This record gives sequence, structure tokens and C-alpha cells, in this order.
Amino acid sequence: MKRLFPLFAVVTLTLAGCSGTTVNRDSCASELSAAWKELDLAKAEGFAGTVSYSKAFTLITAAKTEQQVESYGGCLDKASKARFYIRESRAGR
Repeated sequence: MKRLFPLFAVVTLTLAGCSGTTVNRDSCASELSAAWKELDLAKAEGFAGTVSYSKAFTLITAAKTEQQVESYGGCLDKASKARFYIRESRAGR
């Protein structure tokens, strides 16, 4: 019985660590969705050739990758930065 206790503790801690990966999941998804919509709008308005647009596209792609590997904090950060660059693109910078 004493041998099972350390194994039980390790399993419990591992499962507890996995449950924390859902933090920012919804925020990541909504920020990423908004960024894609804004990027499409910027493209339709003719800002697709700007450097800021290219940076935003790269950041959105990286954010989607982070979402797929459940790194929601990184996804949220990159999607927010992408939205900043989209605003810069639409402002002509």
C-alpha cells in the first residue's frame, strides 16, 4: 500500500497540471477569430501589401499554431499583437 501512495501522488499532480491548460482557451479563440476577420477586412480595403499586414499575417499563423498545441497564453499574446499590426496597416503605417 505504501508503494501506491507515491504513484498516486504523481498521477494526481500530472492530471492537475493538464487541467490548467484550458486557461485563456476561449480568449485565444475569440481574439484569433477577431484577428482573422480584421485581416480579411484590411485585405479587402487594399492594405494587403503593407509591412504591417505581413507582420499581422505571420503573427496570426503563429497564434493558430500555438492554439493547436494548447499554448493559449502565447496564442492570446500573438493574436493581440496581430490586431495591433492590422490597425497599423489600416492607418497606413
